[in-house]
Amino acid sequence: MDQAGRENWQDLVAHKPGVLILSLIVFQNFMARLERVEGLPKIIVTHFSDSQEHEIAFDEEAYSLGISGGYEFDTKTLRFSYSSPSTPARVFDYDMENRERTLRKEDEIPSGHNPDDYSVRRLLAPSHDGALVPISLIHRKDTALDGKAPLLLYGYGSYGNAIPAGFMRNSFSLVDRGFVYAIAHIRGGTDKGYGWYLDGKMDRKKNTFIDFIAAAEHLIAEGYTAAGQIAAHGGSAGGMLMGVVSNMRPDLFKAIVADVPFVDVLTTMCDETLPLTPPEWPEWGNPIASKAAYDYIKSYSPVDNVTAQDYPNILVTAGLTDPRVTYWEPAKWVARLRELKTDSNHLIFKTNMSAGHGGASGRFERLKEVALMDAFLLKVFGLV
Repeated sequence: MDQAGRENWQDLVAHKPGVLILSLIVFQNFMARLERVEGLPKIIVTHFSDSQEHEIAFDEEAYSLGISGGYEFDTKTLRFSYSSPSTPARVFDYDMENRERTLRKEDEIPSGHNPDDYSVRRLLAPSHDGALVPISLIHRKDTALDGKAPLLLYGYGSYGNAIPAGFMRNSFSLVDRGFVYAIAHIRGGTDKGYGWYLDGKMDRKKNTFIDFIAAAEHLIAEGYTAAGQIAAHGGSAGGMLMGVVSNMRPDLFKAIVADVPFVDVLTTMCDETLPLTPPEWPEWGNPIASKAAYDYIKSYSPVDNVTAQDYPNILVTAGLTDPRVTYWEPAKWVARLRELKTDSNHLIFKTNMSAGHGGASGRFERLKEVALMDAFLLKVFGLV
């Protein structure tokens, strides 16, 4: 214990900008770590005998990973899970000595699913300041990429939450009907390290919104879709993102789906009687204590920036008993939109009278909410 002081510490894994270590497992002769680099997870294995490292390689461009160590210390076997937008979850045992993997389990899709029917891509979209925003996407191989395909772009970008490029069963109802499904790994999450989060909060929050717009513009430039052929989807803080981008660039989007959207940011952050407001100040700023924070939040808060212009078709959901985003926030936003928007597009507001922030409870009730969004998008895009 005499040598336990910081002056005797040694770096086990040196810091690298843009890299976030997610988990670490130490065995007798090996160490395995899961890290995320440029929005992509990686598994790195270190052999203690010679300190050599190697990375487990995967064929697809975008995917999700997890590691688990089991209960043996003296072993050369690492168990990891893998999935991608086209590949259901698989569990492998990996021999860290021989670098061989053995498939142990694979999720079955009862209705049938062939991963080879789909293409998975990973793009990097340049944002306003030169930052490159990762995009994960999937489409059927027989979908014509002639710049006319409908595209659903999902984003979140808050609280450091990274969005994994894993298998999403619910996406295939749209993908199999010709949609491109894409995830924009925008600032505000930790997709590219902790700095990626810091660059998308407080007085740098607008990077989140501009990154999402940059992702949409890059997908257009790469021929995956066209302006006015994009549906944007986000919930909660991602619903705030939907409100902001619909104000900033309504021309890009044919449809917006905002689930329990946090759209009255300024009013909520000014109401310290709400139990969840003070804990949120480190994320957005405290407009009560700082005029600069007040002015900055007001400059993007969706409710406060609705203007007399054409808006996309919009579907908004709320939960009556939602303690995180109170139902009157989306109701106030919808009322403001109905008052000022100059178009005749759909503006649908659905409040679940028996649900909170997470939507309906129960397996099948949840699927009804997914079906509502899909039906809305298929109707708007003229596919039904």
